[in-house]
Amino acid sequence: MHPITLNDNWRIRPLDEFAQGIYSRDDNGWLPIVVPSHWQQHPDLERHAGKVVYRCRFPRPDVPQATRVWLRINGIFYWSQPYINGVDLGRHEGYFIPYEHDVTDWLERDNTLLIEVDCPDEHDKIGKRMITGVFSHWDCIDPLANPGGIWLPVELHYSGPVRIQAVRCHTEAFDERFAQLRYRAELDAVASGPALLRWTIAPRNFAGIVQIVEQRRILKAGHQDIGGLLKVRDPHLWWTHDLGNPDLYTITLEVLYADSISDTHSFAFGIRRFEFRDWIPHLNGRRFLVKGNNYPPGDMRIATMTPERYAHDMDLVRGCHMNFLRLHAHIEHPALYNAADAAGIALWQDMPLQWLYRASVLPEARRQARAMVRLLYNHPSIVAWCMHNEPLFVDDTADESFMMRLRTYNTVFGFSWNRDVMDSQLKAIVEREDPYRPAIRSSGEFHISRFRSGTDAHAYFGWYSSYGALRDAEVMRQRFPLNLRFVTEFGAQSFPNVASCVKFMPAEIDQIDFQHLADRHGFQADVMSKWIPWREAGSLAELADMSQDYQIFINRFYVDRLRYNKYRPTGGIVPFLFCDPYPAVLWSIVDYWRVPKQSYYALRLAFNPQYVFTIFEPRLYRVAEAVDLPIYVVNDARHALHDVHLSVRLYDPDEALLAQVERTLFLDADSLAQEVDRLRLTPPKSGRYVLELALAGVDEDMRQRYTIEVV
Repeated sequence: MHPITLNDNWRIRPLDEFAQGIYSRDDNGWLPIVVPSHWQQHPDLERHAGKVVYRCRFPRPDVPQATRVWLRINGIFYWSQPYINGVDLGRHEGYFIPYEHDVTDWLERDNTLLIEVDCPDEHDKIGKRMITGVFSHWDCIDPLANPGGIWLPVELHYSGPVRIQAVRCHTEAFDERFAQLRYRAELDAVASGPALLRWTIAPRNFAGIVQIVEQRRILKAGHQDIGGLLKVRDPHLWWTHDLGNPDLYTITLEVLYADSISDTHSFAFGIRRFEFRDWIPHLNGRRFLVKGNNYPPGDMRIATMTPERYAHDMDLVRGCHMNFLRLHAHIEHPALYNAADAAGIALWQDMPLQWLYRASVLPEARRQARAMVRLLYNHPSIVAWCMHNEPLFVDDTADESFMMRLRTYNTVFGFSWNRDVMDSQLKAIVEREDPYRPAIRSSGEFHISRFRSGTDAHAYFGWYSSYGALRDAEVMRQRFPLNLRFVTEFGAQSFPNVASCVKFMPAEIDQIDFQHLADRHGFQADVMSKWIPWREAGSLAELADMSQDYQIFINRFYVDRLRYNKYRPTGGIVPFLFCDPYPAVLWSIVDYWRVPKQSYYALRLAFNPQYVFTIFEPRLYRVAEAVDLPIYVVNDARHALHDVHLSVRLYDPDEALLAQVERTLFLDADSLAQEVDRLRLTPPKSGRYVLELALAGVDEDMRQRYTIEVV
């Protein structure tokens, strides 16, 4: 039987204290509410945080006599305690962890489900308690928002004597003829006895044969884990979209007990293996360069996300030549993972830990680390786990005072309980739960020779003073090259396009309350002032263009240098941020309404599979000072290209042509960056010189311009 979603007749009541499941039966004090949702979506609860109780009334389902009925609660922010007809089902913690109870014996003709829910604001930002990641503390979400609520459906599921509670499956080995899958199934049986496991492995998005495997087992009464192997003939592999087809199977397990189907469980599955080799990604044994972005909650109100919205986001990701998303310090809506599986987008899954937590959170963090892996285990798109984002002292990233920076540096270079104790333990737990994916202790650990091996790097040179200017990035690149191995954050803030800006600010620039934008919409006004004179903008359009131009400049600065270092040692280029989770002025390249900024198209160009670029120091030059302009070309595609046409033109400030190069190139498949020419500019006068580079005869013709400022 298909599950029934309890999406009608819900009411909510805000509370100061819980009443252990005893509440008035009339409607006084109760507000109608949509489930799933966040309670702050209700007009009467826009600023509520803390405790509420939900109530739902429903009739007894019409099912056969021997049927077991399971109440399944898929997701609640953050603590919850359900009662069915007055029976206490126990307290639960964790916003992304589904849980269920056999409620067969407690159902009546008319039923009342009560759920006490608690989601307070985290006031101690450097000693947080709730494992909600960016939803409780971040610079990219409205600081007055609270995520509390039943954000995923509440359902009634049905089974016979044996219930399938979970199935995990992974690829153990494969060749051209066969793939061997290992599974682990969690079952709950009323009594001991023989059972038949019937596996159906069917192509989901490609043409192929349907394979059926039957296995006989003796089950014991109660909860149990069983494991085994499945062999798949003529396997089709899952690839990222740029490497091949993201071929998927539908795997269905039916448990037959006493010659009838007791329960059925289906899930999408992809046959693939992923590994890092010195931080160089390999998928199914093939080396490739990660080009991606950080993905926030698809919406600050994550319950509002839909499969259609995620599919649109995946189209934008693919359209930007990205093959990878880092799910930044949160666990997403289930529909996101399905969309990434189907689109061929690899996912780096952060655990929802953001900055600092108190030590008492450790036991719960250990439990939730296991739950994260078990919940998401089957998705082929997930290729790596990360325990924590930046386990360092951060209260407000826009506060760059000396004392704040000093405390941050202390947790970066000194002992950090969060990183060195908690995250180390979580990494070990995840490696035991899933030895087939890389597990990273924490994101943003710099490599420091003879001190720390480091993990992925964050590089906000050109934005935060705690990092420094771009010249400091060049020093880091030369002196500490291993920090280029896998870079998962860099960027600068920008305003959305004007048509989107006016949805949350006045159209006239002199009427904009910039302090309100800073307080509620993420704008780091003082930080931006260090790099561009945005306060001098004469219009909102000029402000948007000015900020996006700087964002484009910063993103290309990093991408060019990382593409130059492809596999030497760079394996991944992941800027920050893909999209806005609410109307805001952030580091995104796509705004809340999914309108691409100009920086989206610039990053699309910088991520082109075949790319021509130069590298020079981004500063003011003097008349007669020589400037070397090496010309590099790189190919990320799996195929070689013949007869690629390179065009190079250098113009002076009066647009007179100073130099021209025309060449025909051969590009190896998945080549390293190669220097194909070098110009030397000795400017005779001040002004803006322009270097124009173009490639034709490639997968997507490209053209871009660099400017050299001479004074």
